[in-house]
Formats: sequence, C-alpha cells, structure tokens
Amino acid sequence: MERFRPDMYQKSIFTINYQKLKELQIKCLLFDLDNTLCTYQDSVPSTEVKELFHMLEKDFKIIIFSNSTKKRLTPFKDILNVDTAYSSRKPFKSKYLKIMRIYKLKPEEIACIGDQLMTDIWGANKMGCMSIFVNSIGPNEPPWTKFNRIWEKIILRKFSKRGILEKGKYYD
Repeated sequence: MERFRPDMYQKSIFTINYQKLKELQIKCLLFDLDNTLCTYQDSVPSTEVKELFHMLEKDFKIIIFSNSTKKRLTPFKDILNVDTAYSSRKPFKSKYLKIMRIYKLKPEEIACIGDQLMTDIWGANKMGCMSIFVNSIGPNEPPWTKFNRIWEKIILRKFSKRGILEKGKYYD
C-alpha cells in the first residue's frame, strides 16, 4: 500500500505550495495532462493553466508527462511552450529515466503531479520522486482509467480507515 501513498495531497494544481517545492530543492515538475491540467475533452490549456505555467517557469523546468499520444499533447506543448513526454507508460520507469538522463536530474529533484494513484503516484514513488496527488477535475474518462479507478477506490478506502489519506483532507 505504501507504494500508492502520495507525499502531498492537494485539491488541484492551483493549491500546491510551489514555494515549498522550491525550498525542498525541486527543479522539475512533471504534470499529468488529462484530469490534472485539463479535462479529457479540452484540446487547449485554460487561461489559468497558462498563467500558472508562466509563473512556474521562472523556478522550475516544466514537462507535461502523460500516457496520452503525441497528437494529444502537441497543442499543449505549443501553447504553453513546455516540453512533453507522451506515451509515458506510467507507472513504468523508462520515461522517467529518459527525462532524468536528458535533463541531468536526480529523482529527488523531481515532483510528479497527477490525479491517479495507479499511474501518477505509483510511478513517482517507484522512481524516488516526490509524488503530489490532486483531485480529478473531470468525470469523463476512457475505459482503462475507469478500471484503474476501481482499484484506486479500494486503496483510498484502506488509507482512510488507517487515517493516512482521506479525500478532501489535504496535506503538504
């Protein structure tokens, strides 16, 4: 169960204490795309996401790190002027290792932000990166994500019973 336990839990990407991440020597933020930065239906980033990324780029390398396709990520890459890692196959290690090699980063210098325990949080924890769990922002999801949500609900129930993590009780 520990492998699914996030280091931080926040309502959204907009409530994360990025100053604290900077103080913890985090240099790179890996953002999941779907239901973390935008809904599955959105084809471009919101004004709020653009403003947040503009503010964050002063202190962090920002990468959209997604299991989605290159075609899905390209508009976000172009509009936000950030790097992307598409078809990342989270929670597997290969893309994390590639990013660490390309950008000369250590695991402890990376924070991974996402809405799924089974992909985003587990992948970050496997790599020794900081894991930040946020609430999903949209109800529509593809079938494979719905399948993961079944397992996620079981894990969240166990966490709640143990007083580890309860939906709506945020921590950092």
